[in-house]
Amino acid sequence: MSAILLINGKSYTVEVQENMPLLWAIRDIVGLTGTKFGCGAAQCGACSILIDGQLTKSCSMPVSYGIGKEIFTIEGSSENLEVLREAWNDGNVPQCGYCQSGQLIAATALLDKIESPTDKDIDDAMSSNICRCGTYSRIRKAIHKAVELKNQKA
Repeated sequence: MSAILLINGKSYTVEVQENMPLLWAIRDIVGLTGTKFGCGAAQCGACSILIDGQLTKSCSMPVSYGIGKEIFTIEGSSENLEVLREAWNDGNVPQCGYCQSGQLIAATALLDKIESPTDKDIDDAMSSNICRCGTYSRIRKAIHKAVELKNQKA
């Protein structure tokens, strides 16, 4: 099947099997490898992307689900993602780093919805993303720092 995917504002024509997971089209066909494969069952969050602004686990979505929609990956850029990247760096959030692209995308989805989230908002929003290194407290702190940075720039 031939499909046109809009990823980070750019169109890509891909030739794929209908049931191919969107993750593999993004990574293997398009070449945007920041989105990671973790569990293959939409349980860990390493493959998190935004589709039309909604947090989505790309390992369990067929390519056809992304057709005609705006797909946003860690390689993209938005105001919230940029302040999160800065806060992540300032707080030395990553340990092994494998889950961090999914964590950053989930945090972006959160800040896109809630300008100043509480600890509970953060915990709820981030609960579908697993960090084997246990950097959850650094992630929470970085999200709060990102809000501060965004407010300083406003």
